[in-house]
Amino acid sequence: MVRSRSYIAVPPGATVKEQLEDRGMSQKEFAARMDMSEKHISQFIHGNVQLTLEMAMRLEMVLGVPAKFWNHLEAIYREKILMAEAENGMDADIELAKKMPYSELAKLGWVSETRVAKEKVINLRKYFEVVQLSLLGNSQITRIACRRLAVTEKGDLALIAWVQKAKLVARDIKVAPINIKELISSLPEMRMMTEQTPKTFCPKLKQILADCGIALVFLPHLKGSFLQGATFLDGSKIVVGLTARGKDADKFWFSLFHELAHVVLGHVSQRDGTTDQDEKEADRWSRDLLIPERDFEDFIAQNNFSRQSLCGFADKLGIAPGIVVGRLQNEGVIKYNMMNELKEHYLIGE
Repeated sequence: MVRSRSYIAVPPGATVKEQLEDRGMSQKEFAARMDMSEKHISQFIHGNVQLTLEMAMRLEMVLGVPAKFWNHLEAIYREKILMAEAENGMDADIELAKKMPYSELAKLGWVSETRVAKEKVINLRKYFEVVQLSLLGNSQITRIACRRLAVTEKGDLALIAWVQKAKLVARDIKVAPINIKELISSLPEMRMMTEQTPKTFCPKLKQILADCGIALVFLPHLKGSFLQGATFLDGSKIVVGLTARGKDADKFWFSLFHELAHVVLGHVSQRDGTTDQDEKEADRWSRDLLIPERDFEDFIAQNNFSRQSLCGFADKLGIAPGIVVGRLQNEGVIKYNMMNELKEHYLIGE
């Protein structure tokens, strides 16, 4: 028996059980008369096996009740099961949808605006391309190189929603077959782009990554997702998504190379997402690619953090001075209110 708020699905076997009780007939005797196993009869009575046309004919012979009656009961039972399960599924999804940043998704035009709870669920199911929102907890659906996710957490649901949009956008981006060696050889060229403006480097950056089998997607930040970027495998391409609008240049480049680290280090293929150790490795990889550790230590040892010194060090490395400022601030060498005039602020659209 399957129940929901509005429906109760009663199997035909319940009616058969009543018939047997009225006749004082045991299930064992009934199974013998039906020429079927006791196990099958027990499963049928409890609604665990479907009533077939053949079984309906046998019931007519044994119980004297027309086969069409049993077939009708079975049809009603199966229909009620679907209705009850659909209602239960909708109720569960309505609760899950409450944790989604629906109004923000609608504001961005990613889903249709509505105040009706059921409509929100339907729109979200279509957006995520799943029959039920609880399936978002399946790692086969949300294979993301980031911290492990839980569909019970608002922040994780916001992240999953953001990643789904990146996946949808990336479908229209043509890329070559995945080539990690080509990606590694292209890193120096991408690093040199830190001294360029977004208008100049964005088209080139996207093309370089596309040639390596990577679709680069820029999307606005979703509140509560605590997201700088995400990397995942989608079919035959790797998708790297970044929240780039209104971001400081040093954070942009660190985020980009952090995500590419997941590709180079093989984290992107991990079924259950990345571990804390993986994230730390990606941080170190990105940090040292932008400013090699030995060079950074030598610069700090000079204890000269004037504007001229910072710009000279950046010029020597071939990177934007704002990246040096960001590294010094992040490691506590200088205060966060110092040298911010050397930082560029990017406005990169979708």
